[in-house]
Amino acid sequence: MKEILMEVKDLSYRYSDQTLALDHINLKLHRHECLAVMGSNGSGKSTLFLNLNGVYKPTEGQILYETKPIDYSRKGLLELRKKVGIVFQEPDNQLFCASVAGEISFGLYNLGLDESTIRTRVDEVCEQLSITPFRQKPTHFLSGGQKKRVSIADILVMQPELLILDEPFSALDPKHAHMIDDILAQLSAAGITILIATHNADRAYRWADRVVILHDSHILADGSPDDIFSDRALLEKANLEQPQIFQFAQMLRQKGLLPHDAFPKTLEQLEEMIK
Repeated sequence: MKEILMEVKDLSYRYSDQTLALDHINLKLHRHECLAVMGSNGSGKSTLFLNLNGVYKPTEGQILYETKPIDYSRKGLLELRKKVGIVFQEPDNQLFCASVAGEISFGLYNLGLDESTIRTRVDEVCEQLSITPFRQKPTHFLSGGQKKRVSIADILVMQPELLILDEPFSALDPKHAHMIDDILAQLSAAGITILIATHNADRAYRWADRVVILHDSHILADGSPDDIFSDRALLEKANLEQPQIFQFAQMLRQKGLLPHDAFPKTLEQLEEMIK
């Protein structure tokens, strides 16, 4: 049985003007899982993520981390954010130090770690994310893809158990999007639980163990990528499209060129199945 890392119980959230952003959300995140949250703009994805990291406090309901309710005291939130890191959609909303190295090390100094440990962690994460060549640059001189990597490094250097990324591929060219893909694959292989928001059905289908669809502040669906993307009525209601590889494989299954139980996630897998 999969271990539950975080559980959202009957969570509702209202903004200060009483706008209802989340309405009685129930969700379980399992350790080592790759979970994609999808939904149109305004469906509640970013608000949910900010609740999971303790930036927002639920209006109703509660969130449990490792079976314990989140402690919203300053000490409790510091402990939570050591384990649950969030990368915002816009890096400029997260980066504020003058240099890349200063940015990545900032959180570690706040934890009171010694210089040797900080230097080792920063060196490791810079190497992992291919940041070393520009680690001494001012953050405002970086490209969008470089800023995205630095914003991920900000969180990874804290060694979280759960990494939350809000639209990590937005505004990236194909080269940098593939680079983020590779980074997520490495982190998943290392055992980090990953939760992303994305509008990209192809990427969610290829990457996720599970897909959750938010719609009008509610969870509309929660299931495997195969089940979610097979349901055309569901996708239409949520204003989502089927992944292209899914559509192509479905056509081949209907023509008898692919077994009915074959659901390739990539072109490479599809090629192997039809040899």
